[in-house]
Amino acid sequence: MAELRCRKTEIQEGDADREGSRAEPEPRAEEMNEAATVSGREGGEDLQRRSDGGEEEAAEQKQEESNKPGASVKTSRRSSTSGFLQRLVKVFFGCLAAVACGVLYAVYLSTYHDRKFWFSTRQELEREITFQAGSGLYYYYYKQLLAAPSFERGFYELIIDNRTVSGQTINAVERLSLYPELITSFVYRVTGSQDIVEPIYFYVGAVFGLQVVYVTALFVCSWVMSGTWVAGMLAVAWYVINRPDTTKVDQAIPLRDNWALPYFSCQVAALTGFLSNNICSATEMFCYLTMSATTFTFLLVWEHSHYVLFIQGLCLFLLDSFDLVPSRKMADIHKVYLSSLFLAYLFQFQNPTLLSSPLLSLLIGSVLARYFQQKMKVGPLVARVMKLFLHFHLVFTTGITFSYLVKKLVPVSEGDFVLKFLEVKFGLNTTTDFVTNLLLCQETLQSPGQDLFLRLTQASVLPFYFLVLTVCLLSTLQTIYRRLSGQPMKTDLQLEDGRIGEQPEVIYHVFHTLLFGGLTLLFDGMKYLWTPYVCMFTAFGVCSPDLWMTVFKWLKLRSIHPVVLSLILSTAVPTIIGFSLWREYCPRVLADLSDLQEFYDPDTVELISWIRSQAPVAAVFAGSPQLLGTVKLCSGSAVTSLPLYSDINLLRRSEDTYQVYAMRSAEDIYKILTSQKTNYVIIEESICTELSLNKGCRIKDLLDISNGHVVYDKGEIYSFSKHGRFCHEIKMNYSPYTNYFTRVFWNRSYHVYKVNSVISFQY
Repeated sequence: MAELRCRKTEIQEGDADREGSRAEPEPRAEEMNEAATVSGREGGEDLQRRSDGGEEEAAEQKQEESNKPGASVKTSRRSSTSGFLQRLVKVFFGCLAAVACGVLYAVYLSTYHDRKFWFSTRQELEREITFQAGSGLYYYYYKQLLAAPSFERGFYELIIDNRTVSGQTINAVERLSLYPELITSFVYRVTGSQDIVEPIYFYVGAVFGLQVVYVTALFVCSWVMSGTWVAGMLAVAWYVINRPDTTKVDQAIPLRDNWALPYFSCQVAALTGFLSNNICSATEMFCYLTMSATTFTFLLVWEHSHYVLFIQGLCLFLLDSFDLVPSRKMADIHKVYLSSLFLAYLFQFQNPTLLSSPLLSLLIGSVLARYFQQKMKVGPLVARVMKLFLHFHLVFTTGITFSYLVKKLVPVSEGDFVLKFLEVKFGLNTTTDFVTNLLLCQETLQSPGQDLFLRLTQASVLPFYFLVLTVCLLSTLQTIYRRLSGQPMKTDLQLEDGRIGEQPEVIYHVFHTLLFGGLTLLFDGMKYLWTPYVCMFTAFGVCSPDLWMTVFKWLKLRSIHPVVLSLILSTAVPTIIGFSLWREYCPRVLADLSDLQEFYDPDTVELISWIRSQAPVAAVFAGSPQLLGTVKLCSGSAVTSLPLYSDINLLRRSEDTYQVYAMRSAEDIYKILTSQKTNYVIIEESICTELSLNKGCRIKDLLDISNGHVVYDKGEIYSFSKHGRFCHEIKMNYSPYTNYFTRVFWNRSYHVYKVNSVISFQY
């Protein structure tokens, strides 16, 4: 793909050859005249020398004929056709290898998933319980769409949903980003797959199919940048080896990340091709259309996608500010962002979050700043640096002002909450708020441990990553200095130039990996956006002759020809890495497939079976959000909250439900549960008796801090209240707890209590 070139360039080269061929016969004619003069003066030479001179004249005549314009055109056309066919064959086999890698990875995931959960041998209920971390809620809506008499009726029931959250009517499509389930259920109906495959297999297969797209896009991206699809194969190998840090698909299949990130990977690959200088207009248009479609889809299927695109927008903003990419291309990218935001705003039922998104604020600031600073990219070095600082100030001031005005005109409930969370995260403030502290205790929002970097080092990706990043970053800084000094960028770089930092796509990925890497150091969950591109970027670097040539240019290597050595290293280094990875990790990957794991949760199965058989259909259940997601999936009963951490209102309802683990009176808990129209409350033994080394992040500790039930003594925190902990006291089965609640089910993990509609006073 990356090796395709415009035919226009080839024709221009052919014209140059023709001009050279027309200019060459003149000096040859002079040589013939001189030869004739000399032969006249030396007429006494023998016949043998005359014969030799005749042969030389015949050879020169043949050479002149071959250098005629017609012969040059034929030769040029012949070489052009053969070169085009060679590139076509390379592209075909490269695409074949990319798709093959993606399909093999999907087969590996499917086999591993079946071995881990014994998926194919389970009953329907046990299969649904394997959707962990509350992610089964998304699959519930997929089932509901298929159970509806028509797709239109199912869609209508989702946008006016009063059977999920008790006492509320919600637009489930907007609040939960259910477009993946809408599209999957529609395809399942239209294709008539009801008689071919079960709905759950079709759903899981759709997610695994998107992983084919994910891996293929990483392959193509590395291939486009390096010029060889060996880099793509190495990128896929590193991606699979570091699977715990690159994807969550084998943990909780229905999560929005697993649907959205493949589209982001395609968008990055298309953007990489679009930024490249050595592509023809047709390929550029294809990349532009692909980028437009995938950007819109990415915004549609994940509620956090506009934050990810904001980071990408910052990378492109830096490219434009330093004049490293043509203004025409930046204008086209701005059109993609704005049109995608507008369409996503309409499809998400006028979601106000998109209006106040940092991405839109950045775009507005950039457009206005470019309008007012049309001569920013001209002038001497000092003047351009001053203009650059002014440009940064103007863009961010305009963006912040725009965001502030939008939030005042269109109230956004989660805007202030995000700022409060960031203040506490960075140590600028402290809080006793339960929701803020709960989010800070989530593993994905904490700083990563050393295990992440140890795993990447053991897989050999991190050392080579630092090597590639260092070379590309230094070369990029050189390019920035040259641009600020007024020197033009070369668009037709050759290997001999040794300037890898003058390729716009490489510069973008340098900024991309730096920004996402910095966020990964703050939030562990960002590693799923950083690690895949670490694998891709590192594979590109070790397989790129341009990178090695850049190093040799700096070292001024003279003993060996640097071009030859660059070509040798760009082949030898990935070959050695690939062989070592195959030798060490291939047995481990195969061992994962042969290892039969046991996942069985009999207590949860027993609980759901009791709810299905004993609880009324209209009953409302209260409990932890993760458990309520499973209850909603398997029984369809209404619940008091949902496992959705991006909705502040649902998080507040979860805080009320969690009060059953606090030191509160029976009357207080009863009032809270009845205000949410709860019929049954589920108390989990794992939360009530939780033992953890990090005491400050246990649910009951967070509740005690929020409720003011803590005492500080000599640096230690102790819980104190005139009431005992509700989840312990209610098990004692004495008044006043028995006045408000009646135990109806229990096992080792769960205790279910009915909230009495009529209070009975027993002593």
